[in-house]
Amino acid sequence: MPVPCGSNCGRNAFMRRPKTGDVLCKDCFFLAFETEIHNTIQQEQLFRSGEKVAIAASGGKDSTVLAHVMSVLNDRYKYGLNLVLLSIDEGITGYRDDSLKTVAQNRDDYGMPLRVLSYQELYGWTMDRIVAEIGRSNNCTFCGVFRRQALDRGARLMEVDCVATGHNADDIAETVIMNILRGDTARLRRCCDIKTGSKEADTIPRVKPLKYSYEKEIVMYAHFKKLVYFSTECVFAPNAYRGHARAFLKDLEKVRPSAIMDIIHAGEQLQIKGTVKKPVRGICGRCGFVSSQQPCKACVLLEGLNRGLPKLGIGKRSKGDRMVALQDQQLREKARLVKNDF
Repeated sequence: MPVPCGSNCGRNAFMRRPKTGDVLCKDCFFLAFETEIHNTIQQEQLFRSGEKVAIAASGGKDSTVLAHVMSVLNDRYKYGLNLVLLSIDEGITGYRDDSLKTVAQNRDDYGMPLRVLSYQELYGWTMDRIVAEIGRSNNCTFCGVFRRQALDRGARLMEVDCVATGHNADDIAETVIMNILRGDTARLRRCCDIKTGSKEADTIPRVKPLKYSYEKEIVMYAHFKKLVYFSTECVFAPNAYRGHARAFLKDLEKVRPSAIMDIIHAGEQLQIKGTVKKPVRGICGRCGFVSSQQPCKACVLLEGLNRGLPKLGIGKRSKGDRMVALQDQQLREKARLVKNDF
């Protein structure tokens, strides 16, 4: 027997929302999903009229839905935003080269200018080469660090006022769990912020309009809107630490669907003791981009790759310092031997 739509629109329901449990027809689901994102944007004051906003586009479901919804809301509610697409090519054969085709399709569909930056042009390395050097145990560390800085570099080149990323509720809940398991107090509170960085701190702000949107609903929205997106998982992702947090979260969601929002709200309310030493975010003295250490993690990792010490930035800093000191000593010894030969 057909179930009427819970919004009393007169149509039959076609789905039950994973987030709220409401039974809705297709059109009412679209409206509810978009309105929630609009309310998040308004309540958190994520944008101001006239701003140039770069949407971090990967070609996946999250960034594709974000680009579509931002285009719809910008027209519907007259935000007055200049929307552009910013994509990062990590250099992963069989994954990113294919997903960039989807990004190009998004560019054509929504009429947004697109800028693509590659690890090769920014760092002189691709992820394929990095994995060949480091193996598959710590490759996501390199990719995550380089990608975050690449977005900052791209945003500066495009002269945007803000970068909007497609992080959804599931992503943020997973990050909370990961930071708890790692005891990372510095990132634990910051990972729940819907807006990070500021022009006053000489950094381009980043915002997460999909912060309270469930991954399942994003997939449903993309599917029923017939949006074109790339769904293949990164070839290096199966070994990622995040995968374990994701599996744990999915098990919790089966038992308690509100677990995702519960974890996010818990993360928002966490407070760190005043006696705990917290890293101070500043500007890297080498590259000039935001960092909580000197030099920044990206510069340390890049130095390790260029020195032939790919594990330089992995683990404790003291270990990396010893590796550099040992290599410098070996180079001096080789130079002394060469000099003595002549």
